[in-house]
This record gives sequence, structure tokens and C-alpha cells, in this order.
Amino acid sequence: MRSRRRIAAAAALVVLTADLVDSAATRTAYFHPRPLWLLAGGAAAAAAVLVLAPRVPSLALSFGAGMTTGGALGMLVAALVWSRGVPDPLVRGSVAFNLADVAIAAGDALLVTSALLVAWRRRHVLRQPI
Repeated sequence: MRSRRRIAAAAALVVLTADLVDSAATRTAYFHPRPLWLLAGGAAAAAAVLVLAPRVPSLALSFGAGMTTGGALGMLVAALVWSRGVPDPLVRGSVAFNLADVAIAAGDALLVTSALLVAWRRRHVLRQPI
């Protein structure tokens, strides 16, 4: 479990750093403000995912948890640092986003996929009476 925690923490740190460096280094005209309650809820959910996910015996699930947490923390820090809101330096057509958005989406996809895989591999345990 210790190695899964390290993987999750390292992934969160890498995503957080990459998002903040990208947001600071790239000029953008697009920002989106976030309400404080949403940031607080996101930080609490990210912390819960980071603490609970490494308990599941899956490195991929821990990595996904780290990606999601890093993205949520990147959003939180960016909202606190930039007065106009969270910067969105990546623009594709009419959609503006940042690396934190990408990390949250990819991390969530990896979390769900890994959880389903673990459940499938351990389905005999799921059928045992409680």
C-alpha cells in the first residue's frame, strides 16, 4: 500500500506542477471564476480520493487518483493565485480549458476503468456474504 500511496502522491505533484507552470507561462485571455464552495468541495473530494484509492490493490487506480487530485489542487491554487479566475490557456475551437481539466478527466476515466477491472478480477470476493 505504501508504493501505491507514493505513486498517487507523485502523480498529484507532477500534475499540480505542470498545470501551474503551464498556466503561469502561457498568456491567455480566457479565465473562469470558481465559487469558493466549489473549490472547497473539490479539495475535500480530492483529498478523500487520494487517501482512499491506494487501499485498493491497483497501481493504475492509485495513479488515476493522483492525476485527479493534482488537477483539483491545480484548480484550487490557480483560483487563489489569479484574481480573474482560473486561467484557460488551451483553446480548441470554442472551448477553453487548462491542464487541470485534462488531468481531472483523464484521472477520473482511469479511476473508473481501474475500479471496474479490480471488481471484475475480484468478483468472487464481491459475491461473499457479509
